[in-house]
This record gives sequence, C-alpha cells and structure tokens, in this order.
Amino acid sequence: MSLRFVRWALVVFVLMVQWTMQAENAPRASFNFNADWKLFVGDPKGASDAEFDDSDWKLVSLPHAWNEDEAFKLDIKDLSTGIAWYRKTFVLPKGSEGQNVFLEFEGLRQAGEVYVNGVLAGLHENGVMAFGLNVTSLLKAYPQTNVVAVRTDNDWNYRERFFNQRYQWADRNFNANYGGLTKNVKLHLTNKIYQTLPLYSNLGTIGTYVYGSDFDIAGKTATVNVESEVRNETSRAQVVNLDVVVEDMDGREVKTFKGTARMISPEGMVVLSAAAPMENMEFWSWGYGYLYKVRARLEVDGRIVDEVPVRTGFRKTAYENGMIYLNDRVIMLKGYAQRTSNEWPALGMSVPAWMSDYSNQLMIESNGNFVRWMHITPWKQDVESADRVGLIQAMPAGDAEHDVTGRRWDQRVELMRDAIIYNRNNPSILFYEGGNKGIREAHMLELLAVRDKYDPHGGRAMGSREMLASETAEWGGEMLYINKSARKPVFANEYSRDEGLRKYWDAYTAPYHKDGDGPLYKGDDASVYNRNQDSHAIENIIRWHEYWTERPGTGTRVSSGGANIIFSDTNTHHRGAENYRRSGEVDPMRIPKDGFWAHQVMWAGWVDHEDTLTHILGHWNYKRGTVKDMYVVSAADAVELFVNGRSLGKGVQSNRFLFTFEQVRFEEGEIKALGYNKEGDVVGEALRRSAGKPHAIKLTPMQSPLGFRADGADVAMVQVEVVDEAGNRCPTALNAISFDLEGPAEWRGGIAQGPDNYILSTKLPVEGGVNRIMLRSTREAGEIKLSARSRGLKSASLELESKPFVVENGLATVLPADGLPSFLGKGPTPLSPSYTETRRSVMPVSATAGINQDKVAMSFDDNEESVWDNSNQLDHGWIRYQLEREAELSEINIKFSGHRTRSYPIAVYVDGQEVFKGNTPRNLGYANLSFAPIKGKEVMVQLIGATSYEDEYGIVEITGQMDEATQADQQEDRGGNLSIVEIEFFERL
Repeated sequence: MSLRFVRWALVVFVLMVQWTMQAENAPRASFNFNADWKLFVGDPKGASDAEFDDSDWKLVSLPHAWNEDEAFKLDIKDLSTGIAWYRKTFVLPKGSEGQNVFLEFEGLRQAGEVYVNGVLAGLHENGVMAFGLNVTSLLKAYPQTNVVAVRTDNDWNYRERFFNQRYQWADRNFNANYGGLTKNVKLHLTNKIYQTLPLYSNLGTIGTYVYGSDFDIAGKTATVNVESEVRNETSRAQVVNLDVVVEDMDGREVKTFKGTARMISPEGMVVLSAAAPMENMEFWSWGYGYLYKVRARLEVDGRIVDEVPVRTGFRKTAYENGMIYLNDRVIMLKGYAQRTSNEWPALGMSVPAWMSDYSNQLMIESNGNFVRWMHITPWKQDVESADRVGLIQAMPAGDAEHDVTGRRWDQRVELMRDAIIYNRNNPSILFYEGGNKGIREAHMLELLAVRDKYDPHGGRAMGSREMLASETAEWGGEMLYINKSARKPVFANEYSRDEGLRKYWDAYTAPYHKDGDGPLYKGDDASVYNRNQDSHAIENIIRWHEYWTERPGTGTRVSSGGANIIFSDTNTHHRGAENYRRSGEVDPMRIPKDGFWAHQVMWAGWVDHEDTLTHILGHWNYKRGTVKDMYVVSAADAVELFVNGRSLGKGVQSNRFLFTFEQVRFEEGEIKALGYNKEGDVVGEALRRSAGKPHAIKLTPMQSPLGFRADGADVAMVQVEVVDEAGNRCPTALNAISFDLEGPAEWRGGIAQGPDNYILSTKLPVEGGVNRIMLRSTREAGEIKLSARSRGLKSASLELESKPFVVENGLATVLPADGLPSFLGKGPTPLSPSYTETRRSVMPVSATAGINQDKVAMSFDDNEESVWDNSNQLDHGWIRYQLEREAELSEINIKFSGHRTRSYPIAVYVDGQEVFKGNTPRNLGYANLSFAPIKGKEVMVQLIGATSYEDEYGIVEITGQMDEATQADQQEDRGGNLSIVEIEFFERL
C-alpha cells in the first residue's frame, strides 16, 4: 500500500469523523412548513409521484380546507366530502446533511396518506390529533428538490384501513367536516442524539415534559421539573445530560440548572430529568396568561447538541370539597361549551393564530374563565391560544354521545393517549374529558391509567359527563341540569341551548322579529330556537341564576358552575330557521350579542362578584311613540332607570340579575341605569344615547398585532359600521354595503341573513348597524385598498399593507404563533378568598319514612344517582329528618326526581310547626324553599296531593327527542309519588 494512499485514506477518515461530529452536534431547527402547497380536489393517477406535473393546481398556504367556501354557506350535513391532494416542493437547508428530518402535522381531516419523493411515508386516520413522521431516509440532501404529497379523504363514513371501523366522532351533528390539511405543518431537523417529539402516533415518542411542584403561591416559589425522552441514533454509547434554562416573558434568564448525566447505548432511549426550586414566580391564572420559556438543552461532552424550547406556565390545582382550586383560590367555572372546530365563515377552522387569540380572549372579556371543547380534542393552535389568554380548558379525546366497546373504545384510548402526550405542557388544560356521556367504571380506570402514565404531575382531573356516583371519575356533571357535590367538583357540561340571530333586537325593531317566530323543528314547536336578542339574553340570565344560587359558599354541597352552549354561532347542528346554530353569545364574526354583555355582568368574579357591572339590554333608537319593556342586567342590589334625566323608578328584580321596567315610552335622547348597593350608594352605571340618521360608512381594520403577513394564510378583518353625522353607530341600520378590493389580497367576505348567508359575496348588509368582512393575504406583499359604498351613505375606504414573509426553498423560520403576546389583563391570582359564606349546611344524621325505610339515607347521601321515594303511595308520602344539632333554619334545598317537569305539592314542618305549604317550582336542579327563621332539630317533608307534569323549559336532545329522564317522567304514573334525590337544610349567615 503506497504512502500516498495511506495519507489520502487518513484525510478522508478525519473528514468523515469531523462531518459526523458536526452532524451529531448540530442544533435543532424547526421550520414553518405551511407556505406554497398545491391543491387539487380529486384523485388523479400518479399524484404521489415526485415527477407529477402539478403546475395547474391551485396554490395555497396552510392551514387550508379544500371545501372552505362552504363554511356557513351549507348545513353541516351537506359539506362536501371526497379526495383531495396537497403537494409541496422544498429543499432542505444547506448544512443539514446527516441530520434527522421530521414532519409534524397538527392534524388533517379525516385520513391522509403522506408520500415523500413518491414513497409512502405514513398513514393517519383519526381526523383529530397531530402525528409525526421521520422522513430522513426518504429525502434528498441540499440542493436537491424534494416533494411531499398528501392524499386526504374526508368521507363521513371513512373506515380504518386495517380494522374496517368507523370513528365515533365523525358525526354530522357537531364535527363540521372541513377537509384536507386544515391545521399547521412543521418540519424539524435534529442531530442523531436528540430529544424526541411528543408525537406518539407513528413515531412512538413522548417528547419533553415540564411541570411544577412544591408550590408556595403566597411565597411565589415552586419547583420546576423537566423530563425529556432522549434517543441515541449514533453507533456508539453517549453520555448525556439535561441542561435547563428558564426565561421569563421578557426573555430574561431567571433560572438555570442541570440534571444527572446518563449513558445511552447505540439506538437506545432514556428519560433524563432535572429539577430545581425557583423564586419570584408568576403563576398562570384566569386572564393572566403568564408563560415561561423552558429551554431543555441536551449536553454531550460539555457541548449543547439539541434544544427544545417549551412555552409553558405554572399553576397549582386541587379538586376537592366539591370545588376547584386554582393557585389556592376557589374558582367557579363560568364559560362555554364551544365546538372544537371554532369555525369562521368561508374559512372553517383554518384561521391564523392571532384570530384564535382574538376569539378566545373574547371569552375572557365576557368574564368567562373556561371553555369545554366539545367531543374532540382541539387543535394545538387553540390549545396554545388558551395558554396565552388565560382561558381554562376541558380537553376531550373523541366521543359522540355514548360509551362504546371493542375497537371503537380502543380508538378513544389511543386518541386520549396521543392528546395527553401532545398537550401536557399546556397550563390552560385543567380537565381531561373521558366521554361526552357516561362511560363504564372500567373504562374510566383505563383512562386514568393513561393519564397517570403520561401526565402524573400536571394537576389535571380526569372525568366525564354524568358518572355522578363514580368512585373513579375526578369530576362530573350532567348536561342541561345542575348538580352539586361535597366531594369531587361537578359542573354542567352544557346548558342554555336556545338560539337567536344577532340581527333580531326585539319585536319593535326592523326586521320586527317577534320572539319565537320560525318554523317547527321536526314537527315540534321551536320558538326557543328562534329568539330575539332581548329574550335570548334574558333566558341566559334565568339559566345562570340557578347555578349562581348553588355556588361555593352556599353550603357543604355546591355546584362548580357550568358551560353555556355555545360561545360563537357555529356551522353545526341547529334547530332554528337558519342552517347553522345561533346559540352563541357572539355571531360567527365574533360580534357580541346582548348575551355577551349579560354574562360579563353576571360572571365578574372568581365566585362572588368582584366588579359590580350594569348593562342595558337592546338599544335606544325606536320609532316615536314606541312603548316597550326595558331590561337591565346588573350585579347591583337595585337599579333605577332615567330617560333624559327623569327617573322611572326602581326596576322589578328577578333571577338576581334582571331588572325589568315595564311600558317605557321611547324619547329621543338618553337612557341611563344606575345600580345601587344595599346602603343606597351608586355602584354601577350604564348609558345609551339615540343615534342620528344614517349618514356614512365607517371602516375599522382588525389585524394581528404583528402586522398583516403575506404568507398566503394570514387574515385581516375589517369592521364596517353605519354611523350618523357625529360618528355614532346607528343600531337599527340594515343597509346593504358594496365592497371593492384592490391589491394583493383575497376576498373572503363575511356573513349575514340572506341568500347563501352572503358567504363570499362582495355585497352584504350590516345588522344592527355593524358587520365584518375578511381579507386573506396572498404570497405577494404590498398595498391593499378596500372601499365600501351604499346608496344614500357617504362612502369609505381604507388601506392595508401586507408585510413580506420570507420563505426560502419552501421553508420559513417564523412559526405561525411566533411573537404573539399574552393577555395579562386580569392580573395574578388574588390571595384573598373568592367567596363569602352566605348559608351553612345543617346535616341530617338519620331519617324515618312512611315507606322504604332502607332507602331513606339515599335522600341525603351526596349521590345524585340514588333516590328515596314512597313507591307512588300518597298515604306514605312523608319523610322525617333528625339533624346533627338544633339550628335556626330558614331554607331547605331539595332535588326531586323530574325536577324540571314535576311540581310537588308538599308541606314542610320544623319541630312540628308548618313553615312551608305549596307547590315546588320547576327548576334545572334544586328547589329552594325559604321561610322565616325558626329553631329546630327535626324536619318533616310531606306530600299533600298529586304531582303535576309540565315541561316548562321545552328542552329536547339533538335527535329531536326528549331526554330519557323526562320521557320516563311523562310516561309513568307518578301522581302520588314523592321522590327525593338530595335534601339539604340551611341556616343563613
């Protein structure tokens, strides 16, 4: 062997070692993979091939549903389905040779086959969760071109390829079918020693886990814990360690610490951990989206070879005494059951991250504190958005309306596993939801085991709708009704289903919608689904009042709140005249209805009111001579109304928050409401002034705080108002507005009542004097001009500028949510108590009854699935309770069977003295019977006549049928039945 050859071989060897070491020590890089995809609806032969000609396909940026034009135009059941292909051409960065390449899809609908350079790389089918692919071996190095092609299929009846099983959550009622690549996609580069991705499907990895422990909220300290799964794909064993840097929201390093070094064998995996106490912490809280960046850095031989930045927050939780504790303070859930699609007109769910923040922060601004996403896991963008705005989340996996078995249950467990792994670093998630309806105890145990394996320290409760008697579920609650507990927290998973368009103020305002006008629903009266704004807001007040009555501080057994269904009008199941659901407190463009402001008043506090707000429902722009009832919603103790300075006296208070002023005559000018406390001090004020005649159009841009990006996916909204000469909105204006658009933007329009809901129309009316439209950026930056005109009104125009968005070889370094600020408006968790006790429970210790003595304890056992009754024998319809002590009683709280539809004629005696006689009111949970305070130790409840049936609320299920309990109650002869689920006795404080 020649010396020259030896030298040459030595040089090659040294270069190979240097190249290998460089590859192994290269930093991680994550790229935005959303830009410049090609889309074709159909199934052309050869579309998976790298050489396939897609030059005439539509250019789109993700996220993008191929049937987006139909969002809110069509009924959910009519949304188009089929095959659609997405293709993208890109080049890996220079210097990435030898690195791993992963694709992270945040999800697609329903199923997708992913091809890389013509080779099948993976399959994903559940239509909900994120998935990852290691495509390293399929890619060509820089500067060669690569092609990713994805074949999507959003058939409602799609079946798993290998199990031939449909997915329970592919449901035409609630899961709007926006097809294709509807969520973000990222590309990650790592070296051969790296921290794994939290993408269990396909990759089988769990990523990095960050959590807090040893909390001292008052002292502002906690321990920060980091666990990271590390993989070694080199040919030799490696000694690795975890080096952690914690940065605050201003980017300052506030803590650094290391774990214990470990050795990983070739092709091996290990979980590294590190922990350290941290001082002067800011804790994540309601309306206080304080987030840290925890940089989990992988150290090999003293060098950082990989870094995973985790944006997370720290908060302390507990679930006990029937209540929810956040940072040691009791919080009553006041929020919304929102469709997970969280969709918008002509865009579906595929909106830029700033619009997710805008929508979710509106829930906070209504004084809502949580969102219960319905049926399926939300996409990562909404999860992270809730982190930023300080919105508590209940996260489901996947469900329809019932428990399942076999492969269908396995699907749900797999989805819950993947969702927990993917979202366990997001502080806003406090609840995992195992089912939209009760599941068997063994299934709940199985889900708890998944939680305990992958998120044992996250401070999250696993539960399900119903399961009130479950020994394993950590939270519960029915749908529509009120539950209480002294043990695990229970809250209404959804309540108040009524619907109404924002366009309809009342019967006195054009288009003069009389409350309830509309078609039948499946042959039955549907008036509650065709409300106007007045009655819709009032109904929300009536419903919430019952939850407020049973709030923490009102006894041993309490309600932890409820989720009003829904927040924004949605392209899902509906019962009213329109082809979409209008139960929202905001319309599809997120313009508030009066119900929004009503909730803001009622929900102004963690439990008790911490702000005394007042709002006048409706407007003050009627025809001369109009006389109508006016309504004020207020947390004050009394409200006085003034018209042009003249007092109309105090309103009639009902349902705690509603003040009614009958037969108010309209006078042009000013209407004012003053709220007073018990001492007579003014504690709140609301004011409305009459607007003049419609004079002009006003345009107001609404866009990301980071500017309008020319990435082909960003959206700018424009609010359009009809105003008078002084610039005041005209609240009764219905003018049709025509728009003209110039420049590099795509018209996406808005929504209004009319043909096709005006989707994508460039001419649409304002409703109540206001509407909004949307423009989507193209890949070209530049000036955009929007002009608006309407007959008889002064025209308006505005200019926007889309900022260049750098994409190099198909990759961008700016991720979709980069730079978006957190909302901190509500401040840190207060250290003071969130409620004042208003009544104290006096517990029974025993009871005797006219019949069924063995079941008497079921009437006070803190189990709402057990009941005592008198077997429909009127003569035996009594039960006598012995209390734990003599007390000055003033209230009895009873949950009866059939509480919503049955009225029970009863008499109540305290130590033999009658304190109540009459019919119990129908209610959504508990009948509160108040009487003059009386001392006693024994209470007797006696049925004194036949019960009567009447469905006061008119609630039906999505199928159009009555719920099971109501159906049974109506069909059975219970005229002489006294049936008590739970009874409680109180003394006022």
